[in-house]
Amino acid sequence: MSNNTFTASIAAFVEKAKDNADLVVRKVALEMFTRVVIKTPVDTGRARGSWQVAIGSVPAGQVNHLDKTGAETIARVAAGTAPAKAGDVIYLVANLPYINALEYGHSKQAPNGMVRLTIMEWDRVVSNAAQAVNK
Repeated sequence: MSNNTFTASIAAFVEKAKDNADLVVRKVALEMFTRVVIKTPVDTGRARGSWQVAIGSVPAGQVNHLDKTGAETIARVAAGTAPAKAGDVIYLVANLPYINALEYGHSKQAPNGMVRLTIMEWDRVVSNAAQAVNK
């Protein structure tokens, strides 16, 4: 194997590993954020519809969107996480004045919160995403 072939092989390996890392980041972000959205209690659908995602900066303002099923919110989250890559900081926020109350047991639908429960699933979500990418 010539030096040029070896160098090209190493470069291809590095590029694939980088692409895989980026894919794992996107898969994990989307899965974790989807879980938070689905766990968000529903009365009018405002809380579930209020989740926003951004890369690199915390979203400001409120989203006043009713989404009882979470489907539209998850679609927005998917679009927001699509450009993410390894090393990015990805934020998911719901800037409603009562979102902390919901997180800390105000709703009988989610007495243990949404975000806290989802964080406990982190290891499994990351493991599943890494396994899926490496198949």
